[in-house]
Amino acid sequence: MDAETVSPIAPYFRVCDGVRIRFADNKAASDVTVLLLAPWPETLWAFRRIWSRVASVGRVVAIDLPGFGHSDGRPDLIAPDSAGAFLAGLIDEWGLGTPHVVGPDVGTAAALFLAAKTPERVSSLTIGGGAVRFPIEAGGALKDIIEAPDLDVVRGLDARTNIGHAVEPAAARGSEPDVHEDYVSAYDLGRFAESARFVRHYPEQNPLLRDLLPSITTPTQIVAGRNDDLVPWSNNQYLHDLLPNSEIHPLDAGHFAWEQAPEEYGRLVADWVSGGYRRLVAG
Repeated sequence: MDAETVSPIAPYFRVCDGVRIRFADNKAASDVTVLLLAPWPETLWAFRRIWSRVASVGRVVAIDLPGFGHSDGRPDLIAPDSAGAFLAGLIDEWGLGTPHVVGPDVGTAAALFLAAKTPERVSSLTIGGGAVRFPIEAGGALKDIIEAPDLDVVRGLDARTNIGHAVEPAAARGSEPDVHEDYVSAYDLGRFAESARFVRHYPEQNPLLRDLLPSITTPTQIVAGRNDDLVPWSNNQYLHDLLPNSEIHPLDAGHFAWEQAPEEYGRLVADWVSGGYRRLVAG
């Protein structure tokens, strides 16, 4: 990635609900606000390749969800439904109005619970690449973590080695050492196992979400890589089938579509939040 195509992101910390959250904010004066939820096991630097494109249409705020990236966590917040409730509070406390929420990967479930429980907080959703289907369909290491008998199995993993391997296709150690280290260090020293609690809630929370999906009328675009080995495409099609107000866009990418196909991902987000979502506004 050429340096000029990667917009700088300046991370800071701010407290919300007693939890220290890492965030970035371009502080643009705009009627359009986009809230980016960092994927797992990455950080808000996952959006470095789409940042300038999305920032061209409004204010952009990116966060590491509680317990993910370099944000502090609380066990009660590391679940899809409670993360959604946390986001509702953050939007209010930080004065974000009614943002367009972009939540790939673990952000998908959190964003959907947010829209289901507090639809007045959200203008639109861009989601995808989250294992939200029920019955669950996941692959590789994600499937192993969800199905592990307990967290001790996850704690026994060498997080630094495993995370480094997982994020290599998105942020290679040789070409982007600082980003690679930001990802790996975010989940070192036991933090990976604690963050894994989120996906281990899927078996009991995905059925709850399934029942909520038909009631979510928030305009939603589903954007994900069609060649995702961790989260099969069936998860995205499932959302499209159950959400009454959705579009779906498969990208020629694997799991890390926001980094592997950034031009198309960024264009879809920018076009959507700058007015495209109105195609699906109910009524």
